[in-house]
Parts: sequence; structure tokens; C-alpha cells
Amino acid sequence: MEEILLKYIPNVLNAKEELIESIHETFIMVSIPGVISLVLGVLLGVFLVVTRKGNILENKIFNNMLEKIINLFRSIPFVILIAAIIPVTRMIAGTAIGTKGALVPLVFGTVPFFARQMESALSEVDKGLIEAAQSMGSSPTDIIFRVYLREGLPGIIRGVTITFVSLIGLSAIAGSVGGGGLGDFAIRYGYQRFQNDITFVTVIILLIFVSVIRGIGDILIKKVTH
Repeated sequence: MEEILLKYIPNVLNAKEELIESIHETFIMVSIPGVISLVLGVLLGVFLVVTRKGNILENKIFNNMLEKIINLFRSIPFVILIAAIIPVTRMIAGTAIGTKGALVPLVFGTVPFFARQMESALSEVDKGLIEAAQSMGSSPTDIIFRVYLREGLPGIIRGVTITFVSLIGLSAIAGSVGGGGLGDFAIRYGYQRFQNDITFVTVIILLIFVSVIRGIGDILIKKVTH
């Protein structure tokens, strides 16, 4: 077995410690910004829906302002966003390079995306359920938690799955500009040193990550679907 691996992926074996470290860095770059983005994205997504015209907390000014801010950050390519918020990244993380320096732009790049996923999921909730809850005297908070979030759970899980898959791609982009992780590993060894076996193995690992996330998402959606 070892002879076969040495034949087909010799460079990967020579750099296996760096590969393991890169996998660990990618996990950090996906998990920490992912959790933060989910919390902030849920809040923003809920506010986008409930402050719409005719909804339970209608506020046109706040809704328009939030829409414009989210659209602004979504319209900026992630590579440019990394460079644009370097001062903010240094202020928050203390550095703008490496895995630690990639966390802040990953949050900035993911929150608006997940907020839109949340908005889409909550918008699918049957308006009749909301009207029924209002007729029974439910408060806006009760409607948000007992109607929007509960009934929109399948769509929310789907949005979380899509967001984490997207986050893996963003982490690879961050790695390509010095953010660490598998993207950085693939660029330094696979691209710059023309070690194609490292590029191939890196792609396989990323595909495994994506498949696992999608598989977990599909299982959860089946469990919560009525």
C-alpha cells in the first residue's frame, strides 16, 4: 500500500504534516465564522422579514437600510473584501494574515449570504399561520419563535447547509491570499511547485467536506419535515 501511495502521491506523503495542519486550519476557518455567521445571519434574516411592509414589525426605514447594507457587502467580491477590511481585521484579530486574520473577512463575507438564505426560508412560511397566531393574541416574539423559526426550520437547515458549503469555498479563497488552510496549502505546493498530486488530494478532501455537510443537512431536513 505504501509503495502505491509513494508512486501516485509522493509529494503528499512528504508534506503530510503540513496537510494535516492545513485541514485543521480549514476546520477552524469554517467552524468559527460559521457559528458566528449563523447567529448574526438569523437575526438579520428575521429582521428583514418581520420589518417588511405589512408584517408584524413593519418599519420601512429600518428595512430599507438593512437591505442596502446587506446588498453592499454581497456585491463585493470576496478577494476584494479581504483587502478592503484589513484595518478592521487588524483591529479585531490583531493581524490580517494567517488563519486568525482570515476569520474576520470570512464572517463579513458569510453573514450577508446567510441572512438572505434566512430571509428566503422565512418568507416561505404560510401567512395564514401568522394571521392565526395574531388572532390568538400572540406577541411578535412568540410569532417569530413559534411560527417563523419553527415552521421555517426545513428551509433554515437548507440555508445553513448551503452557507457552510459556500464557506468552504471562501476559506479556500482566503487561503490562496495567505489565509492558511487547504487553499494556502494547494497554492504553495500544488500550484507554485507544480506538485499536481497535492492539488488533486486537496480537491478530494474539499469534496469530502462538502459531501459530509450536504449529507448531514439532508438527514436533518428529512427529520424536521412534517
